[in-house]
Amino acid sequence: MTAALPNNSNEKLPLDWGVILYLGIVHLFALFAFLPQFFSWQAIGVAFLLYWITGGLGITLGFHRLVSHRSFSVPKWIEYVLVFCGTLACQGGPFGWIGLHRMHHKFSDTHEDPHDSNRGFWWSHIGWMMVDNPAKKEIPRFTKDISDDPFYQFCDKYFIPIQVVLGLGLFALGGWSFVIWGIFVRLVLVFHFTWFVNSATHKFGYQSHESKDHSRNCWWVALLTFGEGWHNNHHAYQYSARHGLQWWEVDLTWMTIRLLNILGLASDIKLPPSNQMKQDGVA
Repeated sequence: MTAALPNNSNEKLPLDWGVILYLGIVHLFALFAFLPQFFSWQAIGVAFLLYWITGGLGITLGFHRLVSHRSFSVPKWIEYVLVFCGTLACQGGPFGWIGLHRMHHKFSDTHEDPHDSNRGFWWSHIGWMMVDNPAKKEIPRFTKDISDDPFYQFCDKYFIPIQVVLGLGLFALGGWSFVIWGIFVRLVLVFHFTWFVNSATHKFGYQSHESKDHSRNCWWVALLTFGEGWHNNHHAYQYSARHGLQWWEVDLTWMTIRLLNILGLASDIKLPPSNQMKQDGVA
């Protein structure tokens, strides 16, 4: 079975039934949270704690700003901790996530972009993952700097067994309610909040800079993703550790990087040049 690419393209791609089944199972089990027997405030607390650890520290701070863009440096052990947290978000292994994101920036909103927003909101949000996307074949070319690292290889190979171990631990601590909320509900939230950066921030919001694509600054995505919603700023200064450039653009991940710097755990922090910031009306 194949799926036609949107945007009036005649190209057809086979559906990736493995990904479709995986996403379907995660979303299906998350629905059990609506049953009263699985509700508890402790379980909701666990879900939100893991949402911060896996989505905030893992995806946003680790996979994205640290490894994908190398916008700052940390000791290797901290890098590994953050990469492990990102692996717990279960959005594939680090190679796929990082490689496809680097590809997105190189080809933003063109046909080669893995989740080109010109093909519609559904495609850039989730559709691009549900097909045998040709971009996946290019991942090794965009991850040469990390491909030989044994820890990255471990996380990439075993990201699902790692999630199973976490689930077993949650079951031991709080039974099925902890598993439903701490694994499935949390994964659905982190999935869609991350995907909003691919879809919503290329459709909704304002543009502060000329980035030669459709990236926009979207405040509500920034709130959900610890600062990733200031996407136009990010596309204008891809290397910058700080995404929220105006005083009202709250960027919790930038605050975390500043804290790490104060503690002596983050260095080589990259920011836009001050003269360019002034020209763009930021400083």
